[in-house]
Amino acid sequence: MIEHASVDRRTFIQGVAASAAVLAAPGVLAAGRRAEALRVGVIGCGGRGTGAAFNALEAGEATKGAVRIVALGDLFPDRVEGARKGLAEKGEMGTVSEKNCFTGFDAYKGVIATDCDVVILATPPGFRPSHFKAAVDAGKHVFMEKPVAVDAPGVRMVLAAAADAERRKLSVVAGTQRRHEQCYLEAMERIHRGDLGKVVGARCFWNQQGLWDVEPRADRSDMENQVRNWLYHAWLSGDHVVEQHVHNIDVVNWAFQAVPERCVATGGRQSRTQTKYGHIYDHFACDFTYPGNRFALSMARQQEGTDGRVQEFIHGSDGVAELSSGSALITGAKAWKFAGKQRNPYVQEHIDLQSSIRGGSYLNEGKRIAESTLCAIMIRMAAYRGKEITWEQAMNDTEDLMPKVLQFGPNPQAPVAIPGQGA
Repeated sequence: MIEHASVDRRTFIQGVAASAAVLAAPGVLAAGRRAEALRVGVIGCGGRGTGAAFNALEAGEATKGAVRIVALGDLFPDRVEGARKGLAEKGEMGTVSEKNCFTGFDAYKGVIATDCDVVILATPPGFRPSHFKAAVDAGKHVFMEKPVAVDAPGVRMVLAAAADAERRKLSVVAGTQRRHEQCYLEAMERIHRGDLGKVVGARCFWNQQGLWDVEPRADRSDMENQVRNWLYHAWLSGDHVVEQHVHNIDVVNWAFQAVPERCVATGGRQSRTQTKYGHIYDHFACDFTYPGNRFALSMARQQEGTDGRVQEFIHGSDGVAELSSGSALITGAKAWKFAGKQRNPYVQEHIDLQSSIRGGSYLNEGKRIAESTLCAIMIRMAAYRGKEITWEQAMNDTEDLMPKVLQFGPNPQAPVAIPGQGA
């Protein structure tokens, strides 16, 4: 039985004590050694975690900086074995010994305890805060997938750990790959230097059809059914507006160089009503107010048979920037269109992390991804409750979605939220 550290999440422990591990600094690997190969442990061996491991190896190949996967951990043995088999196809640098493969709710502890320099955190997001804190406590550099929490107590834990990483000069990169994508970087440079004039508003979208799902099985416990079908349970994913739409909200924060002051939102559950879709919504819409009386309109939808749009629009007094993966366009007084070349941003983010660890410009994206995650949580809170939510209310909210005990067994599904009822 693994008890969840709910006290830590609620009390927001500041100034965590340094672990016995040697503190890492830029250019020094986590064990305090300089080495040819950067040693990577993977926590969460599903499609994204395994993909991130391949991206890390490719980043090493692209920069002639050796990278080796040395440890794997996941709740489920089949996930570990699948990742281990796939990565072994990369040869020696992707081959992980059996003794460094860990399963169960404590698998992350086993990975972190190895001699890895970097950990990839790619479990369902509900686990991210405690895993991130443990990695930083152990003196590891971190790549963590977005979002980094599902509730405000988790966000506060990530902020505390990110501040600790900053003090210890541990490099941290988040899976907001647009921050490492050349077309976005060039567009943001133009936006911030004034090519749109005064930035006054934004619109952002993640609208698509459905995603994968895993039907619940009678021979599995509530806990296992939910974790295997994690997208559809807010304690694991935060709802799809947090799990996915955080990308677009992060771009708006980047353009505005600010976080919102408040939001109002709506949403519901119309097309995904079967039990296999848990209790989350299938559509959201939100109106954010940013400092300076600026606004951002946000929309996120996952409904079969609907039109797709994954895009951001930044509106200025003299022009509009239209952004999407692989494309950037400015119309107006200083028109521009991205026409350059760019590396796969999923690889580039690992190149940038590895460069930071090896002595390049120091990177710590922990604070900003925690803030963007909280913005997405604000949308869910406002939609579920039918109330305006301010930044201060969201940051100080006490609702803790994580189960108090993490073990296979009963875990009753949360009801579908009805605005105006409950918190």
